[in-house]
Amino acid sequence: MNRNELRIRYRSWVAPVIWFLACVGSAHAWPPEVVTATFRSPADGSEQKTLLYTPPGDEPVPLLVAFHTWSNDYTQNESPYAEWCIARGWALLHPDLRGPSNRPEAAGSELAIADLRAAIALARQSRAIDDRRIYAVGVSGGGMMTLLAVARMPEIWAAGSAWVPVTDLAAWHAESRSRNNKYAAELEWICGGPPGGSVDIDGQYAARSAVVLLAKGKIDAPLDINTGIHDGHTGSVPVSHALRAFNAVASPPDRIADATIADMVSSRGVPATLRFSGTDRLYADRPVLMRRISERARITIFDGSHEILHEAALTWLEAQAKGAPPVWDVEGHSPPVLRQKVAPSGR
Repeated sequence: MNRNELRIRYRSWVAPVIWFLACVGSAHAWPPEVVTATFRSPADGSEQKTLLYTPPGDEPVPLLVAFHTWSNDYTQNESPYAEWCIARGWALLHPDLRGPSNRPEAAGSELAIADLRAAIALARQSRAIDDRRIYAVGVSGGGMMTLLAVARMPEIWAAGSAWVPVTDLAAWHAESRSRNNKYAAELEWICGGPPGGSVDIDGQYAARSAVVLLAKGKIDAPLDINTGIHDGHTGSVPVSHALRAFNAVASPPDRIADATIADMVSSRGVPATLRFSGTDRLYADRPVLMRRISERARITIFDGSHEILHEAALTWLEAQAKGAPPVWDVEGHSPPVLRQKVAPSGR
């Protein structure tokens, strides 16, 4: 066996049999401490992969589950997550979840959710995890998975931070078709056809749409939902997706009216009555234009496009603990190795 590889076989009567294979430096541009872990999916017995980092020591540590974007897989370079976890002493998962969202098995499928549960079980076998501090984060398709994970697995999470998420797949199909990009065709392949094709097809769109699932479930974990005002123009996901996800969990008086959302999409602006009057140092490079808090959700619209501000996302998550009241206003003191980076061009 290569000295840079470690194979661990885990057997349990109460969990699926998981095989663990770690290869130092296996994903391009990730820090060498991050390894590739291979496990057996409990859903179909297939071999699945995740990137994994576990810090030294024995005490329970927080776990950050970071989701790749729509068109990528677990090897996607999102190393700021690892830089944060290494500096903070957190564990990290960057799971594949059936890879890019261009086939039915991916894009928030039942298989993907089962794989996510197994990946978290693997992290717990590899390192003592603080169950009060398991966090979800992602941008674009990863923001979609963040919201789906919180809705589908509410018992797991301390908090979730979703950036420029796709939240309504039927709406995104129409928006993508009007822009003549690839996502409409991918959605049809994932869901079996265009929306309205059949009850089963429409059910697939709904089952993978956070706006539907968030409205149905009881969401205990605080949600931090962010979007750039120019997304949908210089990016591929209009701000309406983030705003409607907020509406799905907000109290009725706090929801943003549909007409206002439509105006914000078309004008690339925030009405004067909704403008944010304060400042947030964590968004210094992309000033906050609008912010609203309701129940256990916060919506932030910033002066940007299809991107994530890693320091803002991770600093907010760090302040949250399962079972504790949400902490909305946080002051950032990021590790010196962490730099703000925009998401790659792939969604």
